[in-house]
Amino acid sequence: MRLTILATAAVLTVPTVCPAQESSLRLGSDVDEAVLSITPEDIIRRIGVMAHDSMKGRDTPSPELDEVASWIGEEFRALGLAPAGDGDSFVQRYAVVTRRLNTAVSGVQLPDGRTWELGTEVARFSGETSSDGVTGKVVVLSGRPQNTDEISTADVNGRVVLWIIPRTASGDPDFGLVNRALSGLQAANPAAVILVTDRTLPSWQQTIARTSRTETRTGAVGGLAPPVLEVLDRTAGSFLRDYNIDARGSRERPFSSRTLNASATVVTTFRILEAASAPNTVGILEGSDPELKDEYIVYSAHMDHVGVCQPNAADQICNGADDDASGTAGIIEAAEAFSMLSTKPRRSIIFLAVSGEEKGLWGSAYFAANPPVPGEAIVANLNADMIGRNWPDTIVVIGKEHSDLGATMDRVNAAHPELNMTAIDDLWPEENFYFRSDHFNFARRGIPILFFFNGTHGDYHQPSDEVDSIDAEKESRIVKLMFYLGLEIANTTARPEWNPESYRRIVQGIND
Repeated sequence: MRLTILATAAVLTVPTVCPAQESSLRLGSDVDEAVLSITPEDIIRRIGVMAHDSMKGRDTPSPELDEVASWIGEEFRALGLAPAGDGDSFVQRYAVVTRRLNTAVSGVQLPDGRTWELGTEVARFSGETSSDGVTGKVVVLSGRPQNTDEISTADVNGRVVLWIIPRTASGDPDFGLVNRALSGLQAANPAAVILVTDRTLPSWQQTIARTSRTETRTGAVGGLAPPVLEVLDRTAGSFLRDYNIDARGSRERPFSSRTLNASATVVTTFRILEAASAPNTVGILEGSDPELKDEYIVYSAHMDHVGVCQPNAADQICNGADDDASGTAGIIEAAEAFSMLSTKPRRSIIFLAVSGEEKGLWGSAYFAANPPVPGEAIVANLNADMIGRNWPDTIVVIGKEHSDLGATMDRVNAAHPELNMTAIDDLWPEENFYFRSDHFNFARRGIPILFFFNGTHGDYHQPSDEVDSIDAEKESRIVKLMFYLGLEIANTTARPEWNPESYRRIVQGIND
């Protein structure tokens, strides 16, 4: 097979490239030799280590996941990568805590001495404060905006926002508007946001129940986010009436903002029930260009899975061979190929195996907020999640439309017909996969991404996602395509660029 690929590569016609691009397609035989190191045998061996029953499904956190993280670090060390974890190690650890809202000290304190109690009168959506809470002048937003810019440009800096939420046509609180506008409002740096709604009693009871439940979360990934709470009209009404504001009557008027001569204090703190930590594994291949080596491409995949998922079944362990031992094996294979190049890529490359993806993209969120290099120096993320199953000649590459990485992907794909692998656009936009894997934590910080994904299957999150179901030959061709793509990005002087509308929507959170 290796001889066949080498012979095929030798007669390929290299497409014409603009000199300004300084394309990796110009490079010679050491690239061919590097590509030959990406083999089905290596892929299946590496998947077999991570998806073995002894790893018990690599739950986050678990001793078995730690073992996998250390093993990946040793693989990186053997390939000559530089450690980029904590200290002089390949492993970066982040806190994982089990906690419950401390309702005894949390709540909203109003200037007249009243308190709205968290967990009974106030529900929590997100965010938290220190034990001292946050205090600010109260600003009331009400009415229906013409677009979300009206909300995001309101003067809320350092203030406690009471946002009276309009209704939908069916009479329910318009949480679609909240979802579209909230990130822009938070970017304006309020001390806290309190949504004033008129939910039905059953809906409110469910919301309150979610507020008080135990949750497992990672440690802070960049500071405490401003708390977002919800309160009903019947609770907020008497306070608002003191300032001649009728919550119900103001909902469908034109949008307005009014700062009150009053301050409020919001406290949302938690009691820690259990504290642990989980690993990411990080290695760096230093680039060869004196200037561009200070910029970085990140190859990422998640090494965790869902653990012992069916404790009463004959086969209890969800091994996660495709999800995502396949992607993790792929980035190790890519690292091996890059390490073989006699002339390293101009940019540096980070190889990243994260954990906690199955719990809510924990590890990638932590890494993106705490990278070992300046965040603004990361120019692209290529993420692989489930690349070992389904069609033998096709891989879905999600995110092509959002930056010029899509055009680069198409160009590189066309330049390598010997791979018999077609990179196609997202087949399932309604599933929102763009927002569901680790690349999203890079995208939301302004880093262009591409997400390699072969789709789900009947073995998804089942014990039957075993090593013997992997099409390692197909995966080897995907990894070769990812290698060629990364080489092209690393050797092209210009950084990848967002499409402006995508940047506005994904990074800035502006949807109108």
